[in-house]
Amino acid sequence: MHRRQLVSEVSTKPYVRLVTLLGVRLLPDPGPARTLALSTLVNTVGRGTWLTVSALFLTRSVGLSVAQVGLGLTVTALVSLVASTPMGYLADRHGPRGIQLTALLASGVFTAALVAVRSFPTFLLVGVLMAVADAAGRGARGALIAGAVPADQRVRTRAYLRAVTNVGISVGAVVAGVGIAADTRTAYVALILLDCLTYFAAAAILLRLAPVPPVPAPAHGPRLVALRDRPFLAFTVLDGLMSMHFGLLNIAVPLWIADSTSAPHWLISACMLVNTVMVVLFQVRAARGTEELTGAGRAARRAGVVIAVACVLFAASGGVPTPAAVALLLAGAFVHVVGELWHAAAGWGISFGLAPAHAQGQYQGAYGMGMQLGGMIAPMVVTSLAIGWGVPGWLLLGGLFLLLGALVPPVVRWAARTRPVEPAAPPVPVG
Repeated sequence: MHRRQLVSEVSTKPYVRLVTLLGVRLLPDPGPARTLALSTLVNTVGRGTWLTVSALFLTRSVGLSVAQVGLGLTVTALVSLVASTPMGYLADRHGPRGIQLTALLASGVFTAALVAVRSFPTFLLVGVLMAVADAAGRGARGALIAGAVPADQRVRTRAYLRAVTNVGISVGAVVAGVGIAADTRTAYVALILLDCLTYFAAAAILLRLAPVPPVPAPAHGPRLVALRDRPFLAFTVLDGLMSMHFGLLNIAVPLWIADSTSAPHWLISACMLVNTVMVVLFQVRAARGTEELTGAGRAARRAGVVIAVACVLFAASGGVPTPAAVALLLAGAFVHVVGELWHAAAGWGISFGLAPAHAQGQYQGAYGMGMQLGGMIAPMVVTSLAIGWGVPGWLLLGGLFLLLGALVPPVVRWAARTRPVEPAAPPVPVG
C-alpha cells in the first residue's frame, strides 16, 4: 500500500469508528472522495465560526451599522454570483486542484485581513476579495469532483460533502458560542484567526489529492458556453427559485413560531436540529438514483411535492393549541428536510449530467449562480408571503414549490435533447 494512502487511512480511522457507532458513515471510502470530505470538514468548522459571529464582530467590534453590514453582504453576494462561471472556466483551463488550493490559501489570507478592518470601505474591499476567492473555490470544487471521482460516484461524493459540511458548521457554531459569551474583540479576533487556519489546513489536506489535468477549450466557439446554454440556464433558474425553501426554516419558520403560533420559542432550535441531523444521517442515502438525469428529474419533482406539504403543515400550526402546534411544526420540519435532501441530490445529478467534459468547472459555477440567486431573494419572498400574508401566503409558497418541482423534468428532457455528442477518444495505436 502506498505510504501516503496508509497514513490517510490510519489518521481517519478514529472518525470512521465514531460515526459507525452513531449508525452513519460520515466519510466515504479511502481515495479522492475521502480526501475531499476531510478537507471540507476542516474548512467548514472555521466557516461555521465566521457565519455565527460575523454580524456581531462587524457591528460590536468594528463599529459598522446594521445597514452597512447588510449592504456589504449584498454587494459581496453579487460579486460572488457574477464571478462564479468565469472562475469555473479558469478551473477547467488551468486544472481544478491548483485553482482550489489557490482559492483556499487566498481565502485564508483575506479572512485574516478582517482583523484589520476598521471602516465600511475596508470591509467592502476585503469582502469583495473573499467573494472572488469563494467563487473560485466553488467552481473548482465541482470540476475537481468531476475530474477526480468516477462519473457514477460524483453525486454520492457531493452528498458526503454536504453531510460533513453540516457537521463542520455545527461544530464551528458551538465553538463560536465561546467567543459570543465573552463578547470581546480578543475573542472575536481569535475566532477569525481560527477560521483562517482552517483554510490553510484544508489546503494541506487537499495536497494528498493527485492533480487533475486541465481540459483544453474547444478550438472554436464561445469560451463561456454555460452562459449560452439556454436549457441549462432554464434549469439553473428553476433550481435557484426552488432553493428559496432554505429560507423557510432559517427565516420564515422562526418568525412564524414567535409571532403566529402558541409554540414555545425553543422549538425554533428543535426544528433546526431536526434539519441538521437528518442531513448528516440521510443525505448520502437520499442521493441514490439521482446519478442519471431521469432519476434526478424525478427527485426534483418529489422535492417540490414534499416541500409543498411542509408549507401546509407550517400554515396549519397557526392558531391551534400548543401541543398541536408543536406536533405540526416538527412534522413540517421533518417533511421539509426530506424535500431538501431530494432537491440537493437532484441538482447535483442534473448539473453534472448536463455539463460537457471540457466545461465541468464553468457549468458547476453557473449552477451555483442559481443557488446564490435563490438565497438573495428568499428573505424578501418568504417573509412577504408567509409572514405578511399568513396562511394564504404559506399555501401560495407551497403551490410555487410544487410548480417549480414539476417543471424540472421537462426542462431536463429538453436540455438532454440539445446536448452535443462528445467526441470519441482517439484510437490507441496497436503494435
